[in-house]
Amino acid sequence: MVYRRISLLLLVLMVAATSTTSSADKQTYIVHMDKAKITALDSMLGESRKWYEQVMDSITELSTQEEGDEEDNSPPQLLYSYETAITGFAAKLSTKQLESLKKLEGFLSAVPDEIMILHTTHSPQFLGLHPWRGLLFAPHFFNDVIIGVIDSGIWPEHVSFHDLGMPPVPSRWKGGCEEGTNFTSSNCNRKLIGARAFFAGYESRRGYINETRDFRSPRDSQGHGTHTTSIAAGNVEPGASLFGMGKGFASGMMYTSRIAAYKACYAGGCVTSDVLAAIDKAVSDGVDILSLSLGGSSSPYYVDPVAIASLGAVQEGVFIAASAGNTGPAASSVLNSAPWMMTVAASSTDRSFSAIVKLGNGETFHGASLNSGRPTQQLLLVYGKTAGEEGAELCNDGTLSPELVKGKIVVCDRDNESPVENGNSEKGEEVKIAGGAGMLLLNTDDQGEELLVDPHILPAASVGASAARSIRKYLTSGDGSPTAAIVFKGTVYGNPAPAVAAFSSRGPSLSDPYVIKPDVTAPGVNILGAWPPTLSPSRLDSDGRRVKFNVLSGTSMSCPHVAGIAALLKSAHKDWSPAAIKSALMTTAYTQNNKGYPISDVGFNSSDSATPFSYGSGHVNPMRAANPGLIYDIGHDDYLNYLCSLNYSSDQISRVSRQSFNCPNDTFLDPGDLNYPSFSVVFDLDSENNSITHRRTVTNVGFPCSTYVVRVQEPEGVTVEVEPNILKFRHFNQKLSYRVSFFANGETSGSAHAAFGSLSWASWKYTVRSPIAVTWQQSQDYF
Repeated sequence: MVYRRISLLLLVLMVAATSTTSSADKQTYIVHMDKAKITALDSMLGESRKWYEQVMDSITELSTQEEGDEEDNSPPQLLYSYETAITGFAAKLSTKQLESLKKLEGFLSAVPDEIMILHTTHSPQFLGLHPWRGLLFAPHFFNDVIIGVIDSGIWPEHVSFHDLGMPPVPSRWKGGCEEGTNFTSSNCNRKLIGARAFFAGYESRRGYINETRDFRSPRDSQGHGTHTTSIAAGNVEPGASLFGMGKGFASGMMYTSRIAAYKACYAGGCVTSDVLAAIDKAVSDGVDILSLSLGGSSSPYYVDPVAIASLGAVQEGVFIAASAGNTGPAASSVLNSAPWMMTVAASSTDRSFSAIVKLGNGETFHGASLNSGRPTQQLLLVYGKTAGEEGAELCNDGTLSPELVKGKIVVCDRDNESPVENGNSEKGEEVKIAGGAGMLLLNTDDQGEELLVDPHILPAASVGASAARSIRKYLTSGDGSPTAAIVFKGTVYGNPAPAVAAFSSRGPSLSDPYVIKPDVTAPGVNILGAWPPTLSPSRLDSDGRRVKFNVLSGTSMSCPHVAGIAALLKSAHKDWSPAAIKSALMTTAYTQNNKGYPISDVGFNSSDSATPFSYGSGHVNPMRAANPGLIYDIGHDDYLNYLCSLNYSSDQISRVSRQSFNCPNDTFLDPGDLNYPSFSVVFDLDSENNSITHRRTVTNVGFPCSTYVVRVQEPEGVTVEVEPNILKFRHFNQKLSYRVSFFANGETSGSAHAAFGSLSWASWKYTVRSPIAVTWQQSQDYF
């Protein structure tokens, strides 16, 4: 009974302060505790979960002792205890129980649980990675790097996860293979070395999982997790394709790495408490890399549980790759923007699934389709009122009239609100149910010229915004019998690429304008990956087709690309920190496409070049990143000092650091001094100060004796001075520092705007490039 006595002793001071406000409603909270205090208690009590269980019992006992309290005295429910990446627990609590907890010694904060959303044959070759050649043939490539993927689970029997020829599981691995619905320990192997499922938070919020539709186990019922995991680390599989399209070698970025699958996402989304439990367990299991293709809302770091847990993971040496989000092209829509996370945007490869749309007036337009074979006939077109009732232009459920649609090609608008990964297959199903013979899917202006494909159950093609405007004009031109035919061209290579996807979320970050986000871009448009054999490619119940590989789009797809490439770098440089790996990926990224022109941005139907607010430092280049010349490294205390520079209070920083932390009083801390591989310069429109100075330190990881000369592309309206402008290294791992001063020239426009440039250190061998983003903003524009 020592647990009961100690917990009651700590809680005794709560009785007098406990509110008697009655509230029978309970909700799940994530409770952050002071790591130092909990560690001290662990030394007396043993494992922290037992301690938290006693806290729950004590709250119940105190509640039942109170006279005249009409509140439901059902006990609080402990869902998870967090011990590694985050310190604390998740519990279902009443308002009164939460108020009691706030008086507990070591309590830092409590935030309500929330639901987050889930945000390849050719992409390795597009990235310059070829099986058994170059970086993928080096001796270090066969080292045991472990990639953890937090997603919707995995289909373990898929050929992408077989373990043929793999050596024994690394002895350092502490993970397990949890059993559950249709999943046993034998489903793991020397490739898939760990699998766990976390659903306590989900069931607390959504109710018991319907096991006819999902699994209370690591097995994947949605396909998303299987797909993303294969992108990061799937085996080399020759002849992979979808309906014969994109045929070639399917391969993960680091196909010899080990995989640990952590299921925290279900049909109704990903609950934060489950995601935190997955991160916490993955770190204690011993993963090297974590891939997070999910996100919630943009919040200050001290109330962002995933940012807090990610910092704890990075402190343990785990690299975090996270998707930027799929709510572009709106400005400041980027998520997962903490500087210790690698935030990944999405862009295209040079491969397309081509189609030609031929209108009855002789106009032709390029589009995209996963259909192949014979073209459609020239058929009548219907759209909007000529296809059905209100909402028919979106081809929503029940809006199409069979009398108007039968035997015709139906024109449907893409929906701005539908999640990218869910696709638009439901629209095709509605057309087919109504008797339509085909479908044209039209982009909105916001979706620009990006061409996403879906595995439709009828002949269909998607077209960009400019073609969409011409087609709508044709439909309203007075021609009483508008017609069209679709010609399917199959897989085409050599298109200008990359181009940033319209859906990819953009910076600057609302929660932190002092680092450029996203950090890089990677392939995320029409990506082929592994797929469960029980799930149709369209995810429609009416679709009886079954495939081994499927095509999806989203930053969910670009994120595991970077996770796999980070595993490659980790295998090549075992002593590199997560920040060093991140630096190498950022400073070697490129900003020109395969035709020698600046990377374009297809958002808003724009032909303009992309900016660092859409692609960060540029497109990842694995071969160059393996040998970057210089790196910008960052330690744990550097991140905490950065939070000080954001004017976070000691209490707020303690929530992020999980222990008491006091900012230094004898040093002026500026956000621009975080040793980040890019420069975000924020001029306050309300201030007369027109100069800002940033400081950086670089570490030589190239030739021992090297000389670098600075090259600056100045942003419009800004003068840049670098001191010193030459860096001379005399040995490996030597560190040298420099400072950069930015001067705003003349009067600003009086409104928020941005300008872009770059700073590069160049030697005879290396060019180490950092983007510069200068913004003029009102200080209250940010959290």
